[in-house]
Amino acid sequence: MTETTDITPENQAQQALATTAARNLATTTKSQPQMQNISSRWLLRMLPWIHTSGGTYRVNRRLSYAIGDGRLSFTSQGTDIHVIPQELRELPLLRHFDDDDTLHALAQRFTQNQHQTGETITQTGQPADRLILIAHGKVNKIGTGPYGDNTILATLADGDHYGDHTLTTTGDTTWQHTIQAVTPTTTLTLTRQDFQQLLAINPTLATHLQQHQNTPHHPQNKHGEATITITSGHTGEPHLPGTFVDYETTPREYELSVAQTILRIHTRIADLYNHPMNQTHQQLRLTIEALRERQEHELINNTDFGLLHNADLKQRIHTRTGPPTPDDLDDLLATVWKEPAFFLAHPLTIAAFGREASRRGVYPQSTDLHGHAIPSWRGVPLLPCNKIPITDTRTSSILLMRTGEQHQGVIGLWQTGIPDEYEPGLSVRFMNVNDQAIISYLVSTYYSAAVLVPDALGILENVEIGH
Repeated sequence: MTETTDITPENQAQQALATTAARNLATTTKSQPQMQNISSRWLLRMLPWIHTSGGTYRVNRRLSYAIGDGRLSFTSQGTDIHVIPQELRELPLLRHFDDDDTLHALAQRFTQNQHQTGETITQTGQPADRLILIAHGKVNKIGTGPYGDNTILATLADGDHYGDHTLTTTGDTTWQHTIQAVTPTTTLTLTRQDFQQLLAINPTLATHLQQHQNTPHHPQNKHGEATITITSGHTGEPHLPGTFVDYETTPREYELSVAQTILRIHTRIADLYNHPMNQTHQQLRLTIEALRERQEHELINNTDFGLLHNADLKQRIHTRTGPPTPDDLDDLLATVWKEPAFFLAHPLTIAAFGREASRRGVYPQSTDLHGHAIPSWRGVPLLPCNKIPITDTRTSSILLMRTGEQHQGVIGLWQTGIPDEYEPGLSVRFMNVNDQAIISYLVSTYYSAAVLVPDALGILENVEIGH
């Protein structure tokens, strides 16, 4: 009988060079270094950038009269919430009042109240005798429409107030609006009786209120700007009014901010490991990407010039129900109705808007922007920006802006032609080689942003994205 030997892959003799050994002689194809932190940075791409000589940009405006309609801030200790005394100057009656001790005494007289969703806080026609501060939550300000039905006139939220006129009223007065809680709401209230008691023992406060009442009313337009007197529609030869355009005497100036870092590369790396990719170039490329990301973050969030902090208080609105709906974006468009350029929102906020639109059977159209298909609303692009923060309670904001100097919009500021410029407004400056053979480069970028007139920027606040 003939014996056969089974030949298996384990005992078969190798007949050719294995791939593992062959790879030692091959040149691999490599990608350049990748970085997940790189985003589309639509804000940097869409803003018109203005050369800023001297590192400062001055925004000259017509004279405006402050009317004290700001928002107040609060502190909390557990469930106890208190208004910050100095923040009471945001009330029209107390604007420019400089007695901190009196403000502290006034802040202590507020009482805290809790309201459930749907609860009526004030009722039209009922006696009005207190100032109401919205410490937390959201309420609707409801009035009577032209046909006798109830109409939501405004939505008030954290920091807003209502009823300050009742504190100094001598006779009986009633609420002109109904205030109803949309969410669980915390309010702080100051009664007219408590205010008058403090007024009776505090001559400084009494003098301030007297001066406030005697201050002449400055003619102004609906934006608070000093009026330019004009006559129209007349016939014959009437005396025409004389006028002039008054300017702000202390206009705001924006100084260029800076983002910097020191890039360090060992000379051995720079000398020996530069093929097929230049190590210095790749290190520099990723460093610049990180600086540009920080630049966009600052343009959104910086407390001095960031857009989230520079929107006028009248340009900040709230959602009707919480999540971003088509109605909310229409309301936002009404704040920047003169040539709006684009919306800016966190990607999760855009997704939340898409869900609300789909739920209503509305499907936003796409628009072509620089070769990209971008979702839009009413023809205005809805651009993603992951620098807009999301709070722990899953709320965010949506920005809408008009751009450009010619349109009195939002502009970016930089200075070009700086020494050792590598990109516009960004320089890479050789510093030294230290005694450890490490090369150092100073990488700097200079930037800021300016809102030329208040109605160039609107913000939809407290947008719920986890609804």
